[in-house]
Amino acid sequence: MQGFLILNCIVGGQTLASLSSRLSDTLGIVIIGVITLVVTFCGYRIIHWYESIAWIPSVITFITILGVGYPQLRDNQSAPVSQATVAEVISFASVLASSILSWCTMTPDYGVYHSPAASSARIFLYTYLAFFTASATAHTLGAAFAAAAPNVPAWKEGFDNSSSVGGLLYSVLLPTGAFGKILTALVALSIPSACAPTMYTFSTSFMAVAPWFGAVPRWVYILISEGVLIPVAIVGAKKFYATFVNILDIIGYWSSIFAAIILTEHILFRRASFSEDQYPITTWASYTLLPSGIPAVVAFACACGALVPFMSQAWYVGAVARHGSGDVGVFVGFVVGAIAYALARGFEKLWYKKMSKSGA
Repeated sequence: MQGFLILNCIVGGQTLASLSSRLSDTLGIVIIGVITLVVTFCGYRIIHWYESIAWIPSVITFITILGVGYPQLRDNQSAPVSQATVAEVISFASVLASSILSWCTMTPDYGVYHSPAASSARIFLYTYLAFFTASATAHTLGAAFAAAAPNVPAWKEGFDNSSSVGGLLYSVLLPTGAFGKILTALVALSIPSACAPTMYTFSTSFMAVAPWFGAVPRWVYILISEGVLIPVAIVGAKKFYATFVNILDIIGYWSSIFAAIILTEHILFRRASFSEDQYPITTWASYTLLPSGIPAVVAFACACGALVPFMSQAWYVGAVARHGSGDVGVFVGFVVGAIAYALARGFEKLWYKKMSKSGA
């Protein structure tokens, strides 16, 4: 979660910095970080309200850049590009999966005030369509403008060798004058909408680890998150693309394992039911009444070990990936995590059943 927070802060800071030569990436990152901190301190309800309106400037901007940049996109749709290999396609699919899967670790935190009577099918449909629409739109637009940028001098300068997403955005909007500056500023200032939930969840996650973590005020964890965010983002902004790829893939590895464990628990051991029988509310804060968590740790360790040969990163390429498989670590981690958790959790339940019989 902190990794995505850093990435979002870098993009927001670069976008702000593109508006004026007197603004640097560092100052922009600090501004985005402080806004995120303020929104997070306001609590859940303000975050929820902020999220409900922060998408509007982005939609207006997407429509505008399509209109303004269409002539250049049309002229460069036949630009020569190298043929993508199977391994590259698979690796890109892994990146896309990573960017969506990572939300599973925090999305449940923002449904706690919603009606428990809501249809599960409707929740799934709304969530899926929201992720699909946002992801497909952003990735398609990003790919189109990034591919055309090397052949458009103004865009190439703004993109700064693939290191400034905000610079590319502003360079596309330059022909619109002051309106483009306003849109760029609004997009930058809407980025804390992606940062604040992550920082908020960072604090609540620590409080859920153990009772003594819960004794620490939540604002302490928020300040720790802010203290990590700003310096790391400032350093990471200097090599944005490498930072982006490395962080996103690592997030994807552990998120896929996390998702596999949660889904296996819910489907196999909770009978795919959210009823009180399967998730008794009275046990949520009682360590002795909850599963031990040992099967999850075992499954996570097994999955991490299994995915290493399938990794394909700038800093490490696994034995299998070296033979042209692409980066399939995300998928291997999910499968191994689900199988390992099913076996370990099943063994745990049998053990507890045996112990309870012997105790009786």
